[in-house]
Amino acid sequence: MSIDKPLLRVQDLTTVFTTPGGRATAVDHVSLELRRGETLGLVGESGSGKSMTALSILRLVQPPGDTHGGPIEFNGRADLLELPERDMRAIRGAEIGFIFQEPMTALNPVFTIGDQIAEALLVHGKATRAEARAKTIELLTAVRIHDPVRRLRDYPHQLSGGMRQRVLIAIALACQPLLLIADEPTTALDVTIQAEILDLLEEMKERLHLALLLITHDLGVVAGHADRVAVMYAGRIVEEGPMRDVFLAPKHPYTQGLLASIPGAAPGQRLHAIEGTVPNLAKLPPGCAFEPRCPQRFELCSTAPPPAYNVGQGRAARCYLHKS
Repeated sequence: MSIDKPLLRVQDLTTVFTTPGGRATAVDHVSLELRRGETLGLVGESGSGKSMTALSILRLVQPPGDTHGGPIEFNGRADLLELPERDMRAIRGAEIGFIFQEPMTALNPVFTIGDQIAEALLVHGKATRAEARAKTIELLTAVRIHDPVRRLRDYPHQLSGGMRQRVLIAIALACQPLLLIADEPTTALDVTIQAEILDLLEEMKERLHLALLLITHDLGVVAGHADRVAVMYAGRIVEEGPMRDVFLAPKHPYTQGLLASIPGAAPGQRLHAIEGTVPNLAKLPPGCAFEPRCPQRFELCSTAPPPAYNVGQGRAARCYLHKS
């Protein structure tokens, strides 16, 4: 594969849930690209579709959800959505690693962490049973778990939150994947442990030359670790571009509102907040989904969802303010 060709290219990915209240579009024509060695930060409020986008890429959405669109091109394959399930299972875990946001539900409470890491190696044929123990110790050492030989026999409940997250990282990296998807990897961890986990992910990315899709609602995490950022709102990517450019000069009113809400103004000043609430995905407005909350809205915004406008080198924003 050419070094300039994206490792992952997603085009018009859509996931719809049929509910009693109507059809809810959780992922709405999402397109993104990611290259080897690059970190893309996928950021937005809770419920914006970030995690569902990752699950859709991996074809892990369960009924009543339906994923279509595409193609999803990965490592030279034409479309992951068209692969037989058996072939897709071979990709999950081996070529695409996934770090779930809640380790206590992602880890099996009745198996030791040593067995769970070894299982990832055995299932994908990356080690024999005789080799699995040594490789598991190597992985625990790599994710900085002290005394890994003793920890092999521990169960998830015997570990701290930070250590459980390190175990998930070890499992995700066991087969040396090309792409790592980290879904809110620092949720529910204290600030010090958050920094350690993020530094560990950065170290592993550099060591293995991974592509990293970092899903988070924390703009500080994106600012410190992402090369590019994609901002989601109501299932749509509303702005995308190099991290520094987007943070210094946001082009979409929603991105502007998110950045303005970060604490750091003069003491005694009230925090800025985006007015209104996130819309019901089954009852989105006919135009821009952000239009009811947007301080810069005008008549055109309520007619149809805006297309992606070019707003700079490698940048795009779905906002009629940029219609020429």
